Amino acid sequence: MSAEPIFADAPWLIAGGTARVLQLLNANGEEARVVGGAVRNALLGLTPGDMDIATTALPHEVVRRAKAAGIKSVPTGIDHGTVTLVIDSVPYEVTTLREDTETFGRKAKVAFGRDWVKDAERRDFTMNGLSVDANGVVYDYVGGIADAKARRVRFIGEPDQRIAEDYLRILRFFRIHAAFGAGEPDRDGYLACIRGRAGLATLSAERVRMEMLKLLMAEGASAAALAMAEAGLLQELIGGVVYTGPLTAMIAIERALGLPASVTRRLAALTVAVTEDAKRVATRLRLSNAEAKALDSMGHRWWRFPTKDEANARRLVYRLGPERYHDRVLLAWARSGGDVNSSRWRELAELPQRWTAPKFPLKAADFIARGMAEGPALGHVLTLAEDAWLAADFPLDEGALAAIADQAAARVSRDERN
Repeated sequence: MSAEPIFADAPWLIAGGTARVLQLLNANGEEARVVGGAVRNALLGLTPGDMDIATTALPHEVVRRAKAAGIKSVPTGIDHGTVTLVIDSVPYEVTTLREDTETFGRKAKVAFGRDWVKDAERRDFTMNGLSVDANGVVYDYVGGIADAKARRVRFIGEPDQRIAEDYLRILRFFRIHAAFGAGEPDRDGYLACIRGRAGLATLSAERVRMEMLKLLMAEGASAAALAMAEAGLLQELIGGVVYTGPLTAMIAIERALGLPASVTRRLAALTVAVTEDAKRVATRLRLSNAEAKALDSMGHRWWRFPTKDEANARRLVYRLGPERYHDRVLLAWARSGGDVNSSRWRELAELPQRWTAPKFPLKAADFIARGMAEGPALGHVLTLAEDAWLAADFPLDEGALAAIADQAAARVSRDERN
């Protein structure tokens, strides 16, 4: 166990809301420490992020002390020992030390305790089992410091048992590795995930969605997805074929263009070849309507993307809008198998930045003036005129527009006569 004050001068620990919560709970025989991801991140030189605090104090005592100090408390999970304290609009999740008495997934029965070792041992991975006190001393009961420094994601205790307690830990194993690991996944953990993969079917779509989307945004998403696919795990989750090559290409393209990572683009690259795939994935992962529509748009005939004709590409910008166009061209690029530094693909991807689609200038009034009556025929003639305007490459001069309107009106009149 570490006894060194590794974070004695860390601003995130000794100042602000974190210091205030620790001071509140470190009194009258009780103790509190920052636990989990914040400690792991700090050891890795990353921003600590959300502050989770464990304490020996029972939940009602946490609430009582917060009230006496004028701190807002929210009983977010008080039956399981969790109270959220809010200081300057920042939430601090405070959880009483626990021991599992029965373990069956998220419904594990717990008893409150005062044993920091047992509390650490009930967590999932060694690098998540660390805690740090108000003096900056890091407590390591499970080998988490060494594993964090080696960027090795390793289960606490027996991997098969930990997975059986909650099968979401299979996904968390790969997600945490993608975010914080290096090299190949821990072999014992990897093999245990394969042995336990049938348990993935018991997980809710919402929980799977949360972990999958976080994984795809992680630094090591490509390697983690490949490891999962080789283990037969991704196919179980997605219910279809997965495409790790296009995912790797999509990530490389985003980086080459200096784009922020997009989880929907990465999910499409990994899972969508046709629009039917998009519908299946949206159902399997309970995606939002916006996410589902984005996947469907990307999957719609991406293979017909006009790589040699910029006029057709401009028409797609007009039809899809800049955002939908951009996503589809990147998916087509990722699936093309071509060079991620291709100047031609880059030109197509950056088209909306150098060209803005004009608005269709003809209106219903232009056709009413030509003798068209209001009704279905008016909508039809507008559609014909818009198609002709696009085919003519967006002319805006009055003569060209008048010719387009005359031709569309004449065609509709002929159709009505026939």
